[in-house]
Amino acid sequence: MKLRMVGCSHHRSGAAVREQLAFTAEQAEETLARWRQTLPEAEGVLLSTCNRVEFYAATASDRLPPCPALIARHLAEAHNIPVDTVRPHLVTLRDEEAVEHLFRVAASLDSMVLGEPQILAQVKEAYERAQRVDAAGPVTHECFQRAIRVARRVATETDLHKHRVSIPSIAISDFAAQIFERFDDKQVVVLGAGEMADETLRYLTDRGVRRPVIANRSPSRAEQLAAQWGGVAASLDDRYELLAQADLVIGATAAGEAIVRLEPFRKQVSEIRGQRPLFLLDLSMPRDFETAIGEEPGVYLYSIDDLTAACEQNRHARRKELPRAERIIGEERERFFIDARHRVSAPIIARLREGLDAPKQDELERLFNKLPNLDSQARLEIERFADRLVNKMLHPPMESLRDESRTGSPHSLLQALSRLFQLKD
Repeated sequence: MKLRMVGCSHHRSGAAVREQLAFTAEQAEETLARWRQTLPEAEGVLLSTCNRVEFYAATASDRLPPCPALIARHLAEAHNIPVDTVRPHLVTLRDEEAVEHLFRVAASLDSMVLGEPQILAQVKEAYERAQRVDAAGPVTHECFQRAIRVARRVATETDLHKHRVSIPSIAISDFAAQIFERFDDKQVVVLGAGEMADETLRYLTDRGVRRPVIANRSPSRAEQLAAQWGGVAASLDDRYELLAQADLVIGATAAGEAIVRLEPFRKQVSEIRGQRPLFLLDLSMPRDFETAIGEEPGVYLYSIDDLTAACEQNRHARRKELPRAERIIGEERERFFIDARHRVSAPIIARLREGLDAPKQDELERLFNKLPNLDSQARLEIERFADRLVNKMLHPPMESLRDESRTGSPHSLLQALSRLFQLKD
């Protein structure tokens, strides 16, 4: 396997770096399409969320592995930024490390909020997007399908997801609850109508919020979400008027840039509100609110990175489930690479059997020609003897291949068998 992952996440890169590299769905498709044009033989899947940007690239076993420097440059050029500005923040993982990392990401073990449910849907969406632009291939297909399987096992075989938890739930329970004693009398505005907005509305409704306003560029999607959660649909063009009347605003768009800027906010929101408290929760990457807005009187602005301490408390509370989840990932990682090595060795085993079957048939035919008076039972016994002999000759090399597949790389043994038995490619 020749797999590389190049990317950054909340573990070592701040929001300023991540929003430089963040991709909307359309940008991701364009970037994957350019990747295939640049390297037609290389596969690619791009995962971009509020907490990470990761490019998974793969090539077939007979090709050179994807170049991490080329992947980094490809990510930077997609945003017209010098690669040297982001290179120090990028991590490169190879082969086994990349596969295990993807498994952990899909199972939400690498998430800021341990056990959050959104990441699996985002991993699936990233793979499906790569399929749509013909950027995925056999290697990435196996990796992402197995990652989805791992995530489902962790969800069903552990209690990591037992109590639904998410970034919005932690943000509201740990931050908004410090400002507002109750939510049933608060005017709530949600900017955006995607999965994060839906998850936020689910939690806010549980906390008693009534008739939230959902503002989105697509009226139909806003109306759909409003109907689902008993809210009111609005246009994103009216965002400043909505903010002027709101108590709590959640930014969850995929705009790709700040849609609420300081100067219009001052003129259309601050001057009208005075110092009445306004809680702003920015869940987008790139961020929906200019950071300077948080300095305005009465404004409490929180972004993803402000949740680190609260998320660590959540992780600690769920830590007892981690060993079971880690065991599942270890089992699936081992099974994945055994299967991969078996796929590599299967053609050699097939050609080895063919190489022995051909002379066996020739010798049987020569023997039967010399012994034309053999009855059918005698001929059958001789054929069985020949089959058993070939199988016993095949047994030691096949056992060696199985052992190598379980414990290491079988490539050197495959090459030796190919040369010893003069097997064709």
